[in-house]
Amino acid sequence: MPKQLVLMDHDGGIDDYLATMLLMTMDHIKPLGIVVTPADCYAEPAVSATRRILDLMECSHIPVAQSTVRGINPFPQLYRRDSFIVDHLPILNQTDTIKTPLVAQPGQNFMIQVLREAREPVTLMVTGPLTTVATALDLAPDIEAKIQKIVWMGGALNVPGNVEKNWEPGQDGSAEWNVYWDPISAAKVWQTQIKIIMCPLDLTNNVPVTSDIVKKMGQQRQYPISDLAGQCYALVIPQDYFFWDVLATAYLAHPEFYLLKEWETEIITTGLSQGRTKIVPGGRKISAMAQVDKDLFYDYILQQWAR
Repeated sequence: MPKQLVLMDHDGGIDDYLATMLLMTMDHIKPLGIVVTPADCYAEPAVSATRRILDLMECSHIPVAQSTVRGINPFPQLYRRDSFIVDHLPILNQTDTIKTPLVAQPGQNFMIQVLREAREPVTLMVTGPLTTVATALDLAPDIEAKIQKIVWMGGALNVPGNVEKNWEPGQDGSAEWNVYWDPISAAKVWQTQIKIIMCPLDLTNNVPVTSDIVKKMGQQRQYPISDLAGQCYALVIPQDYFFWDVLATAYLAHPEFYLLKEWETEIITTGLSQGRTKIVPGGRKISAMAQVDKDLFYDYILQQWAR
């Protein structure tokens, strides 16, 4: 059975590293590279941490590229500093050298190259804002035909967003961060014909990172991947933290765990609702993950990280 070609584009939050780790365990996937979009992170430690993770997982043949795009509404510094913490975890610093190559060209140009050279259409697994994708499409409209689909963690459809009004003045609380960072780019991607499968807050709000599952990772910490995953999640356990990017990425391996629902939508780019993914009749059709079998999902990630 031919492997599914996947190019990952993440934005350097803790959940992004864990989604990357999950992707690397999927036997039926051929990862073509990883682009780091500098949104929920500081770029250099996020790129370094990504390369160190690939080294740890013996995946140092997979190239990493740093996107040079910029968003409109920066993530809070408190969120972004996690990239420094992960890059300094002892399990990732057992040697001074990093084998995984850093591509010389910017991530958006690397994305264009990978898509043009791919022998068949590629799935884009995006766990951050859509800015790098939109920029690549602007630079090279021909690559749209090479994108099979975008699986994206982003948006909030029938629930409030996670851009809190007390953090971001002038907002009504309807926006989700991966849209809000750059709603104009999200709207550009919405104007394409590319199939979009969203993992919105509507679903992720129901799949929390629990103390129980973090302790289960600890119980299998003889496996380096579980050890690293448990360390990362231990950092966020006092917060309201959910399986955002990991839940979205697991769809690639087990779509049968999920129920999809189709919606007609638009991206709001200005005003109080800037960054909202709004349901509107006649809008852009997307598929959204509406339900997931949580027990199967939790069992799956524990099994995959026991290596």
